[in-house]
Amino acid sequence: MTQVEARPQAGDTVRNVDATGETGGVRTKGLGGNSVGLMGGAVIGISTVAPVYCLTSTLGATVGEVGLQMPAIFLAGFLPMLLVAFAYRELNRAVPDCGTSFTWSVKAFGPRVGWMCGWGLLVATVVVLSNLAGVATSFFWLTAGEITGDPSIAALDGNKAVHIVTTLAFVAAATFVSYRGITATKSLQYALVGLQLLVITVFAAMAVTKADEVAGSLSFSWTWMNPFAVESFAAFTAGLSLSIFIYWGWDTCLSVNEESVGSARTPGRAALLAIVVIVSSYLMVAVAVQMYAGIGEQGTGLGNPDTSDNVFAALASPVMGSGLGILLFVAVLASAAASLQTTFIPVARTALAMSTYEAFPPAFAKVHPVHKTPGRATVVAGVATGVFYSVMTLVSENVLVDTIYALGLMICFYYAITAFACVWFFRRELTRSVRDLLVKGVLPGLGGLMLTAVFAQTLKDMWDPAYGSGSSVLGVGSVFVIGVGLLLVGAVLMAVMHRRSPAFFRGEVLTKETPALVVED
Repeated sequence: MTQVEARPQAGDTVRNVDATGETGGVRTKGLGGNSVGLMGGAVIGISTVAPVYCLTSTLGATVGEVGLQMPAIFLAGFLPMLLVAFAYRELNRAVPDCGTSFTWSVKAFGPRVGWMCGWGLLVATVVVLSNLAGVATSFFWLTAGEITGDPSIAALDGNKAVHIVTTLAFVAAATFVSYRGITATKSLQYALVGLQLLVITVFAAMAVTKADEVAGSLSFSWTWMNPFAVESFAAFTAGLSLSIFIYWGWDTCLSVNEESVGSARTPGRAALLAIVVIVSSYLMVAVAVQMYAGIGEQGTGLGNPDTSDNVFAALASPVMGSGLGILLFVAVLASAAASLQTTFIPVARTALAMSTYEAFPPAFAKVHPVHKTPGRATVVAGVATGVFYSVMTLVSENVLVDTIYALGLMICFYYAITAFACVWFFRRELTRSVRDLLVKGVLPGLGGLMLTAVFAQTLKDMWDPAYGSGSSVLGVGSVFVIGVGLLLVGAVLMAVMHRRSPAFFRGEVLTKETPALVVED
């Protein structure tokens, strides 16, 4: 493979010619290079995952599915994420392109599979953005009520019109910051991520020290770490789907590869660092809250259906006191708001890449000349997020729960394709060494198979209206309608783009099975 030394101009095709005379069609996008280092990338990845937001919204739901095995399910969800992270790292070393899953799956499996993989990432990200904005709104009014001591202010979140307007304001603010550039994004995230990790560490420590003072509290048991103790496979996959959701977002580290210092290696290292920090935080909090609150269905018990969608709101004051408890509200607000801003990174850069390679309308390929960001794609993502959340909120009172469950399906979809893309892309290299066999073949393949199994079981389970919030559309579970419906929308749009951009779908723009661009650090 030929080393590329000079940086081409935005939009140029990198003439990465190998011994066979083929080129990969890889193009630069005009993004600002050398802007993100190892720590900055890891912080962006952690921020996108939004650990505090994920914990407060899924602790109760996960206990509802698997009971005391919640820590085990968090570990089980971590395993496929770790295996897929190897695929992302190796593919990024070969093709450090901001299109990530889209670009890599096109080069492995061709334009149609790649387009749907890119769509899975795009639609999952928009759904996550809408949920993040909604949570930020809820905790904004809840925190305002706590600070002022006025319940009527906290109750404003229950006013649908006020809630939607506030949510749109958060989306607009996050869109603006993302539009301004990756440097502004990175600087803001250091403070917000540091606040989150500090507050949940203090919360977990206080929960453990007070565990024997509360009715329903439990003593720690190593059996909580046993995933085989879950009562049924359906319960296991439901819990695993939620667990996979709470790890989603670490791959944002790779979406900034063209803007990173050492684009071939730094983003992969940042991703691995991010997921290790995240799983450590999740296990710490999961064990602490089970010891303190137990899994009962009354009071502060994690199985209480009245508090399952916002566990920290119920535990903040009992664990930390009325004064320090406000910090936990602030941490959730900061978590949701920070992730809302960084989550624009993968959706905008994937749309940028798809447009650059003629798989999307050309307008999305525009990069701001000053801020060096995909401005048009960022703004459109913001508008799509606002519209999606407003419509879903007006149509369904259970939008948050059902879209979280549906997210597991979409995340499994594009992560699994990316994992298999790694195996196929490097298939001729798997016999070169034991390392290549493991990190380019066996480990990503196992991760892909695990996610495929969860995808298949989730698809089966979500047909039942009892899955998720219990709501249905014409007798079919609303989670199924949301998840499958959004993927089918992608298939329709792909057919439209096939007519508008036949060259991409003939494999003439971004070619399949081509030796990749190599960027030396």
